[in-house]
Amino acid sequence: MYQCDLARMDEKIRCFSQFGATGHGGITRFSLSPAALEARAEFKKRCESLGMTVVSDDMANLYATLPGSEDLPAIAMGSHLDSVRQGGNYDGVLGVLTALEAAETVVRNHIPHRHPLKVLVWTNEEGARFEPAMMSSGVITGKFSKAAMLASKDKEGQTFGEALEASGYQGDEANRFDPQKNTALFELHIEQGPVLEAEKLKIGVVEGVCGMINYEFTFRGQADHAGTTPMSYRKDALYAAALFLIKLHEELDKLDSKLVYTTGKISCHPDIHTIIPDEVKITLDARHQDPAVIDQVIAVINHLPRTFAGCSWSYEEAWARKTVQFSPQLVDLVEASTKALGYPFKRMYSGPGHDAQYLADLVPTAMIFVPSVDGHSHCEEEYTPTADCLNGANVLLNAVLMRDQEEA
Repeated sequence: MYQCDLARMDEKIRCFSQFGATGHGGITRFSLSPAALEARAEFKKRCESLGMTVVSDDMANLYATLPGSEDLPAIAMGSHLDSVRQGGNYDGVLGVLTALEAAETVVRNHIPHRHPLKVLVWTNEEGARFEPAMMSSGVITGKFSKAAMLASKDKEGQTFGEALEASGYQGDEANRFDPQKNTALFELHIEQGPVLEAEKLKIGVVEGVCGMINYEFTFRGQADHAGTTPMSYRKDALYAAALFLIKLHEELDKLDSKLVYTTGKISCHPDIHTIIPDEVKITLDARHQDPAVIDQVIAVINHLPRTFAGCSWSYEEAWARKTVQFSPQLVDLVEASTKALGYPFKRMYSGPGHDAQYLADLVPTAMIFVPSVDGHSHCEEEYTPTADCLNGANVLLNAVLMRDQEEA
């Protein structure tokens, strides 16, 4: 089994943590911002120094290719370089840096490989500057309209199209990821949760991405004076929402233990301390790998009482996604690589979304998770020890080389 280099891995992490550094241990590196363009320039320079050819497509996705010994489709690996506001130094970027380290190990150690090896950088995965998330991988896989994405605006009013044109990375549509020219895709990522660390495991072999629903509930009451209306006459929409939420939790907790859900957004009208709320909106984000469990969540919602505290309620689907299953063959390769390296692991599903879930429609795809200390992610406390990052790089490298030896 081949091994990547710990010192090189550490240097890569430290170098890229400079681009958009907040001064508090994290980064703010919005897509196509000056900090993101600096990170891209460093990535391009490093790839070219290894003898890789770097091109971009019309959505500024980057493709760095190391030639193989045979005329075969490429084996791809990578993730994204952009971050959320005051994010960490591992989410997304680690998938790029471990792929880069795997490619560098192949070059430095003269490891033979039949297929070209390709390192990818997807544009605007986070959606922190331009909505939605996973924008550019979504465009090339047909999930989103390119015209609509180009019109997406940041808080300053600049469109994604304007930022794209100014970036210097807008390339040719002909350079887009082509399933005819790629035979596999691997994406490494931090877990963004506490499970691997808590169970003292080093690798998550990711079987897919959980399906989810995101609903908005509206509760309608009656606005009245908070000081004059007797309690028995009130139709308090916020109180109704609170009762509903407690009942919803009680019922959902009876379902499968792997179900995760939360209410992360609440709006209250008229939002004045002397007025009884007449309209309250709350959200529900629920995720599970089994579509049948998601169906059970919907059934629970539809069987709840239609009024709480004298207030009626309704709901609308904000958005949803179906469970994505990764390639069983590639998932098995990731597991085989992990076992051969002797790392303790578990098979698991991802709760968050990743570019890989879209690419799975085009090409066999798999993901690798490494632990997140205390489960922190999307914050400056996000951290994964370099030794754990190296473990992931080793699993990635050897899984890629295993795929390289299979029939084309």
